[in-house]
Amino acid sequence: MLDAVVVGAGPNGLTAAVELARRGFSVALFEAKGTVGGGARTEELTLPGFRHDPCSAAHPLAVCSPAFRGLPLERYGLEWLHPELPMAHPFPDGTAAVLARSVGETAASFGPRDAGAYRRLVTPFLHRWDTLVRDFMSLPLTALPRDPVTLARFGLVGLPPSTWLARRFRDERARTLFAGLVAHVMAPLSGFATSAIGLVFALAAHTRGWPVARGGSQAISDALAGYLRELGGAVHTDYEVKRLDDLPPARAYVFDTSPTALARIAGFGDHYARYRYGPGVFKIDYALDGPVPWTAPEARRAGTVQIGADSAEIGAALRAASREKQAPDAPFLITVQPSVVDPTRAPDGKHVFWAYGHVPHGWTGDLTDAIERQLERFAPGFRDRVLARATAGPPELAARNANYVGGDIATGAVSGLQTLLRPKLSLFPYSTPHPAVFICSQATPPGPGVHGMPGHNAAKAVWRRLRQT
Repeated sequence: MLDAVVVGAGPNGLTAAVELARRGFSVALFEAKGTVGGGARTEELTLPGFRHDPCSAAHPLAVCSPAFRGLPLERYGLEWLHPELPMAHPFPDGTAAVLARSVGETAASFGPRDAGAYRRLVTPFLHRWDTLVRDFMSLPLTALPRDPVTLARFGLVGLPPSTWLARRFRDERARTLFAGLVAHVMAPLSGFATSAIGLVFALAAHTRGWPVARGGSQAISDALAGYLRELGGAVHTDYEVKRLDDLPPARAYVFDTSPTALARIAGFGDHYARYRYGPGVFKIDYALDGPVPWTAPEARRAGTVQIGADSAEIGAALRAASREKQAPDAPFLITVQPSVVDPTRAPDGKHVFWAYGHVPHGWTGDLTDAIERQLERFAPGFRDRVLARATAGPPELAARNANYVGGDIATGAVSGLQTLLRPKLSLFPYSTPHPAVFICSQATPPGPGVHGMPGHNAAKAVWRRLRQT
C-alpha cells in the first residue's frame, strides 16, 4: 500500500507529492493529461517553433515562493530570466508608469506628487519580505508567524479595499498601475483584502522580480516532476480519475482539483455547494513577426504589460465581467511578452506574446476584436505583426484544464471572505469530510498562482496524519 496518492499534476499537486516523498513517504501521482503542468505548461499553440504558455507565463509568486525556494529545482533545469523591467503600464499619451526592481525608479514614474507616498507604502515591508511572504503564504495554522508584528502591520494596510489604499495617491498614474495589480486576480477593486493583493505584487517585483522560466512555464513543472522521480515518486499521465476506486490503495489521497471535481470523485455530495467560482478570461496567444510596437518605450523593455487607460476603465471592466455579467467594451488586459528576454521561445527575429481580458463566468462569445482594439490604442500597428493567433475563451480553458471551471483561472472567486477562507469556512482548509482525503489546489489558502504553497501546506497536514496512523 502506498503512503499517498496525489491526483492532478499542476504545481500544487507536484509540490505536495515532492514534499511527501522527500520525507520518506511512498508517493504516486496521477494526471489526466498527457503531460504534467496544469497551469504551468508550454505548447506550440500557433506555429512550429513558437512556444507558448497556455496559462501562466510571468512568475512573481513562484520566484518568491517559500515552497519552491526550499527545493533544488535549478538542478532539474529551472532557470529564471528577468526582463529589464518587471512590468509597465502605458497610457494613451505615450508615457508609462513602471513597476521596476528599484523602488526609486517606480516612484519616479508616478510623478513627484506620489513618489513619496509610494515609498512610504512599500518601504516598511521590503527588508522583511522573505519572512513576511512565508508568514502570509503559510496561513492558516500551517506554521507560526516568524514576524507577527510585520504581518499585523501588513494586514492593517492590506485588508481594506484597494480603493481605500488608492486614496494615498493624488494622481491617476499610481492609481491606475495599482488597480491593474489588483486586477491580476480578477477581483473588483472595492473587494475585501484587495489592497494586499496589489501590495504583494508590488513587493514581489522590488525584491525578487517578475521573471519568466527559460523555455517556458513547463520548465517549472518538469523540474518538480524530475525531483519527484529522483525521490522515488511515480508519475502517471493520461490517467483520468473519476472515482476513488480508480486509484490504488493508499493511506492518504491528495487532490489538486477544484472542489467541485473532488466532491464528485469522492462522493461528498453538496459539501462544497456554497463554493463560488469567479469570472472567466478570454486569452489569445500570438505568434508575431517582430516585437509589439508599443508607443511607450518602457513597455518594450517589460516582461509584463498592463493595459487600461485609467483606474476607472479598469474598475468598469472588472465590474462588467463579475457583477454585470457582460463582456467589457474596453477590457482590462494583462499581457506578457516572454521572448523579450527569452530568445528560445520563438524563431530568430520573431516573438511570442499573449493577452487576456476578463469575461463573465462561462461566457461563450469572442473577445478578439475588443482585445486587439485595446492593443492598437497602445501599440499602433500591432495587427500587422500577427502571424497567427490561438484563442481560448472559458469553454476552451475549462477543456484544457478541468480546474478552470467556467474559465475561472483562479479556481474560485477571489472576493469577500473567500479571498482568505477557501474552500470553506474552516481552520483546516486542506481537510475534507473523509479523514484520509485532502485538497491542495489553488482553491485552498493562500490561493491562486504558480507558487506551490497550497500543495506545500496541504502536505504538512497529510504527513501529520500519516505519522499518527
